[in-house]
Amino acid sequence: MDLGITGRVALVTGGDSGIGLATARLLLAEGARVVLTDQDASALEAAVADLDAGPDRLVPVLADLTVPAEVDALVARATDHFGAPEILVHAAGVTGAQGLFHEIDDAGWARTIEVDLLAAVRVVRAVLGPMREAGRGRIVLLASEDGVQPYVDELPYCASKAGVLSLTKGLSKSYGPEGVLVNAVSPAFIATPMTDAMMEKRAEERGTDRDEAIASFLDEERPFLTAGRRGEADEVAAVIAFLVSERASFVNGSNYRVDSGSVATI
Repeated sequence: MDLGITGRVALVTGGDSGIGLATARLLLAEGARVVLTDQDASALEAAVADLDAGPDRLVPVLADLTVPAEVDALVARATDHFGAPEILVHAAGVTGAQGLFHEIDDAGWARTIEVDLLAAVRVVRAVLGPMREAGRGRIVLLASEDGVQPYVDELPYCASKAGVLSLTKGLSKSYGPEGVLVNAVSPAFIATPMTDAMMEKRAEERGTDRDEAIASFLDEERPFLTAGRRGEADEVAAVIAFLVSERASFVNGSNYRVDSGSVATI
């Protein structure tokens, strides 16, 4: 299937690993030019080496998305190198503060919301103007199953991802008429460094290995996830690539779940 994105400029945040990296790889394969960003210099360098694309196709930009000036500089650098981004895939995020509600202080809430919600606000704001001027844009924000099915031990993350879903819907109503289409993708339990860390912590707490931690997590915490395994980043990237393509020209304000049925409701 020709996605119709050859030559398009795509900005991918959180691109050093996991879903962001898998998405960048797929967009490059489909002919897009990719600006890859993260705040970890060594990880970003490794991702660029892994993708193995020349500077005419791929440029890395180091940026902390919690700093407004760095977000503006990121988009300016992308624009100087390739032209204004026509596609935004915002995959950057953290698990954030964990524990029961009464155990998490204001600082834990603020840090999680800063990274998982406000960073999305800043990046969208930075790319939106040129998209509106061009009368065309594709924005995909990474949410989570947690946004509609909250878990009691990570409520700051859940609330932030619910905010991302609401942001997505609101943006789609505001700017869809101008040709800027905004959608969300909500993965569940994907094999990424984030869930690796979660499973390593679980294994340590239970005195087991990571495989046993994953199996017990699926059984106890994700009983509706029918595949019985962690998802792969490539499986999420495929949905993202569709949503930023010309094939998704009638898709706006949607939330695509890539969760193997983990969300229990319709």
